[in-house]
Amino acid sequence: MPAYAPSRPLLYFLASLLVLAFWLSLIVGPTGMALADAWRAIMHLLGAPVDLGEAQARAALIIGQIRLPRALLAVGVGAILAMTGVAMQGLFRNPLADPALIGVSSGASLGAAAAIVLLPLLGPLPAGLEPYWLSICAFLGGLAITSMVYRLGRRDGRTDVATMLLAGIALTALAGACIGLLTYLADDTALRSLMFWNLGSLGGATLPRVWPVLAVGLALAVWLPRRANALNVLLLGESEARHLGFPVEAIKRELVLCTALGVGVAVAAVGMIGFVGLIVPHLVRLATGPDHRTLLPASALAGGALLLLADLLARVPLAPAELPIGLVTALLGAPFFLWLLARRADRC
Repeated sequence: MPAYAPSRPLLYFLASLLVLAFWLSLIVGPTGMALADAWRAIMHLLGAPVDLGEAQARAALIIGQIRLPRALLAVGVGAILAMTGVAMQGLFRNPLADPALIGVSSGASLGAAAAIVLLPLLGPLPAGLEPYWLSICAFLGGLAITSMVYRLGRRDGRTDVATMLLAGIALTALAGACIGLLTYLADDTALRSLMFWNLGSLGGATLPRVWPVLAVGLALAVWLPRRANALNVLLLGESEARHLGFPVEAIKRELVLCTALGVGVAVAAVGMIGFVGLIVPHLVRLATGPDHRTLLPASALAGGALLLLADLLARVPLAPAELPIGLVTALLGAPFFLWLLARRADRC
């Protein structure tokens, strides 16, 4: 395996793009504010001793209570979806793979839909856990479907990736049918929540929703790069990886568990957002090559930046209304996916 350092210029560029997109997310929105007022408000939020006038105080309230949690949520979710997309593409050795292939997205969707429709029927929930019930149910749903896919893919102590793929397709269809049944049984309030949640949205972001996403995103950003060399060797094939001394089965379990954890938490926080786990890793791979030592951190930075920019497209052009961010990523991702298919067909 070639021993070369990660592409630092690319990482610096993507980090700069992320910072710029984050800054724009704080100062640009339907409520206009002067650049100087926004800057003083941000300095105040960072703890600097800044005296605020009426305009600056209003800017600090808007940024601190609305735009900052929303921007942090976009960064966390974008990074999680991009990194888990890299993990699944490495696991399946296919640049067109994404977390939905093993059913984790549909399982998380089913868990969240069950929480929206069924939990209100159980009566009042514990006050301390109420903000987290949706995340818990989504994670458990994603983990349950992923565990079933993994067990169905086990043969003679080894995991057959092709069988996992087929099991993921079947269980995704089953989860979709169950979501349809819950939608049919939902009352008007739950139906409206399901509709907006299925379209994906960063609206209503609060710190209780943000911290679990950031914690999981940070954990994945620390853990997955530790498996970068293993993912590089897996590109050569499982037999070659075993001959080189890598614990292939343990690595597969880790990748599946990390994907279930990350996507479950992300789906619970913002709903269904498609194509990020497909677009970002492929674009970064085109720019820097298949080395996962660069691909994982670069995809995390690019995923956060992409979702921040998509959120700007969702909420600025039609202000004060906003598009569901899932629609924006689909409008961007579907043509890109078709281009990838046409490009692969031309090579055949």
